[in-house]
Amino acid sequence: MVALIPLRRTRARGRAGLALVLALSAALLTTGGPAATAADGLGDPVFPSLGNRGYDALAYHLSFAYRPDTRTVDATAVITARPSRDLASLDLDALGLDVHDVRVDGRPAAFRTHDEKLTVTPVRAVHRGATARVRVTYTADPHAGLPHTGWVPTANGFAVAGQPASAHTVFPSNDHPSDKARFTIDVTAPDGLLGVASGELTRTTPLGDGRTTRRYVSREPMATELVQVSVGDYTVRERTGPHGLPLRDVVPTARAADLEPALALTADQFAWAERHLGPFPFEAYGILPADTDAPDAFGFTGLETQTLTLYKPNFLRQPEAAIGSHMMHELVHSWFGDSVSPATWADLWLNEGHADYYGLLYRYERGWPDAWGYTTLVDRMRYLYGLGDQWRRDAGPVASPTAADLFDSQRYTGGALVLFALRERVGEETFDAIERTFLARHRYGNATTADYIRTASEVSGQDLGDFLTDWLYGHRTPPMPGHPDWRVGAQPVAAHGAAGPVEHGSGTL
Repeated sequence: MVALIPLRRTRARGRAGLALVLALSAALLTTGGPAATAADGLGDPVFPSLGNRGYDALAYHLSFAYRPDTRTVDATAVITARPSRDLASLDLDALGLDVHDVRVDGRPAAFRTHDEKLTVTPVRAVHRGATARVRVTYTADPHAGLPHTGWVPTANGFAVAGQPASAHTVFPSNDHPSDKARFTIDVTAPDGLLGVASGELTRTTPLGDGRTTRRYVSREPMATELVQVSVGDYTVRERTGPHGLPLRDVVPTARAADLEPALALTADQFAWAERHLGPFPFEAYGILPADTDAPDAFGFTGLETQTLTLYKPNFLRQPEAAIGSHMMHELVHSWFGDSVSPATWADLWLNEGHADYYGLLYRYERGWPDAWGYTTLVDRMRYLYGLGDQWRRDAGPVASPTAADLFDSQRYTGGALVLFALRERVGEETFDAIERTFLARHRYGNATTADYIRTASEVSGQDLGDFLTDWLYGHRTPPMPGHPDWRVGAQPVAAHGAAGPVEHGSGTL
């Protein structure tokens, strides 16, 4: 994600050490006695009540039918889950859903909604190791005034932006990135509109009543916050990427011509990204400029929903030099964030720091000055280094976010600064080997900050634990390897001769 709106900074709550990260990662699943009740929340460091204990979600089959007369969505979610212990009841994350019926393995089940949870109590306990199919039928209103929402209302439909903690306003789920699952998504829309979703289109079924259902299947597992579903007056633009990879852009029909120059950039961006990160990890890629430019539709430039990245259309109408680095940022999320997802939300810097690092590298290789007038990565990193202690005071260490400052610049360009420091410490060739090894080792799964530190140490042949822990969790900015003249607190003048804009609110590429 690249945010547009500034987010309030707050003082972090104290240091989270490497041992804590390891402990949290190990504690995501707990065990209990027979017929236990699943406890609320996984205890995530940022969103403690998010997710649910006691089971693993293996697959989701989601069905959405858009009703243009009421602008609501009739939906069914079938969750296939494997309990890690006997459960008398289980919880799903859910908010704002008008639930009509719940069944477990075909039998009616009791249910109640509370505290952003849907507690399901089947006739019989579900047993450890067996699989249970939970079917929830409900109606959702994308325009409902919820405290937070993953729905993006558009002129003639909707899109979805569930990150970080709002996918469960769209479908009931185990809404935590540590529990990735396979997804099949059916989208029914009136003829004249088009329903699309993450994954590959595998079936188109005219219903004979003026509606058509399209089925999309995700070949690889996906975190709930990365699911995309949209209905609108869309045109599909198909082209071929590297190695024959299908590129599918879903564009508002009325804006297709205006947006074509931006969409045509993707193939060359792919070639650059694959040279740095290896083969693209998914079955397809595309861009979805949702049919809205409303300022409050969603508060960011783009969102890396898996295989179909969400954008505001007007952003993509700018020249390449103004949008290219942001587009690279979102593309890189296919590797860092989508394929390798964070184990907890405290590990967000792994997504955003990497996406910003490669987005900046792409910018400067092309000679596009940034908002400060800098034209090299070294000059930009020197500027960021001068802000290091201020950011640590205002938003905490890079890998110690709170909910209030989760999408602060510290997770983005602050994370990129950590990666630059690592590259300066080990050298470019070893750094590239670390990146590729980390991606290969955790492909289609989850990773913690501790996993990255461990990989860096193993690949480099150096014990980098203290070095990276200081950079990621310390309250003072460590010395920059290879640059003894860099000073924290120094405020370099921007290259164009005046102080650059204050970097705040994340994602200023």
